[in-house]
Amino acid sequence: MVTRRPNAVIGISIVLAGAILAIAVALLAQMRMDALRRAQDAIFNVSLLVERDVSRNLEIYDLSLRAVIDGLKQPGVLELPPQIRQMVLFDGSISAKDMGSVFVLDEHGDVRFDSREWPPRPAHLADRDFFTAQRDAPDRGLYISHPFSPSGKEEDLRIALSRRIARPDGGFGGVVVGTLRLTYFHRLFDGMKLGPSGSMALMLSDGTMLMRRPYEAKTIGINLTGTANFSRFVQRPSGDFYGTAAIDHVERWYAFRHIDIYPLILDVALSTNDIYIEWRRRAWIIGTLIAALDVTIITLAILFAQQLRRRRAAEEELRELARTDGLTGLNNRRAFEEHLNAEWRRAQRNDRPLSVLLIDVDNFKGFNDLYGHSAGDEALVGVGRCIAQNVRRPGDTAARYGGEEFAVLLPDTDAAGALQIGEQIRAAVQALQCRHVASAHHVLTVSVGVATAQGAGFASSRALVDAADHALYRAKDAGRNRVLADEEAVDAADGGEAADRALSTPDTEGRTR
Repeated sequence: MVTRRPNAVIGISIVLAGAILAIAVALLAQMRMDALRRAQDAIFNVSLLVERDVSRNLEIYDLSLRAVIDGLKQPGVLELPPQIRQMVLFDGSISAKDMGSVFVLDEHGDVRFDSREWPPRPAHLADRDFFTAQRDAPDRGLYISHPFSPSGKEEDLRIALSRRIARPDGGFGGVVVGTLRLTYFHRLFDGMKLGPSGSMALMLSDGTMLMRRPYEAKTIGINLTGTANFSRFVQRPSGDFYGTAAIDHVERWYAFRHIDIYPLILDVALSTNDIYIEWRRRAWIIGTLIAALDVTIITLAILFAQQLRRRRAAEEELRELARTDGLTGLNNRRAFEEHLNAEWRRAQRNDRPLSVLLIDVDNFKGFNDLYGHSAGDEALVGVGRCIAQNVRRPGDTAARYGGEEFAVLLPDTDAAGALQIGEQIRAAVQALQCRHVASAHHVLTVSVGVATAQGAGFASSRALVDAADHALYRAKDAGRNRVLADEEAVDAADGGEAADRALSTPDTEGRTR
């Protein structure tokens, strides 16, 4: 049973605590994956929303540029009065918020028409990238320029969108160009919820930064070609990955996409710290509770195991007390009989000798009457000590059999060996020189009866004890202070010679065991 094994209780508690911890870890891992999945869905939705908004507005602006080119090709448009011609060439969308002027440039880069004024503001723009790109590449299509500020002010940053004007013969006839203020992208980006450390960036396909959140004017126009993140942007039309920003060195989860047919790349990124901040808070709470629960389980198991050990120790002590004589410290009669029955079965099974010694203190009643019960108890303790000192083998058992009577069980010991042990005990008690004036020897002595079973000599263990008891009475009748063996056992061993020696000589030396 588990309650009988304190260490098993601790082991089970550790396994239980480990199982709870494993479940908690699995749950936290799933919660972490869920947090990342929600963040991925969020930035995907944001990037899709921004891409569609930017694409729609660029398409509207591009349609306006195409309308100007188509208007210039219509017969008679150039001969119309200036106000009507302005209305024909430039539609109302050009005047929308964040839209700048639309210019028609001739092949030399000079302004022919201006959507804002007539006559047009004089300007020579042949050195601008939106002009040179169209002049040098007949099939360029819509071109989006690098950011610039016509007034030199930070708040006036804008980009230009241009289309080539082709002559009837296919030659270069100039450029239609319109500007778009970067405040449009600034407001659009600021309206998105990306967390405290989130970012969003719009760049040209050549790596030029057009707008970034968080906004810093110095980042507008920088080129990101060669950075780790941009290298990933140009590899696929869209995707997502973990990366560290080259600008602020913050680790983020990026989702990027190329905007429709335009040479633009949009990326939306959430800081890993923002993604997992709520998860970390919950993980800390759950982890603390689980740790406290595990510690409590193991602590209670340890305390319970300690109580079990104390209980077992107490039970062992009680069992020992139940089997031990309180005065002499030897086994009591109950323990002796348990050992006797066990050794009897083993001796019968293995055909090995088994000897029993019964020892009685001579004239003990007279000793008690003369010297008192306290002295009697001390005498019994001394006798018990003499017995214990001469019965040393692991299998031997010494016991107080009752009153002033003691018993010794000697497994694997023949009659000669048992007589020797009995003689050693008798001599040791006599050597105590415990004064006893009522004794014929004037000191405390003992008489010892020995019986040995081997083969089919005795029917039961009880018969063996009775034989030792009979030998003890013979020793008493023969004058006390002597060791005598059961007559039948002695006769069987050596024809009765050992009995004769025991009867005639109180101090006979027994043979070695």
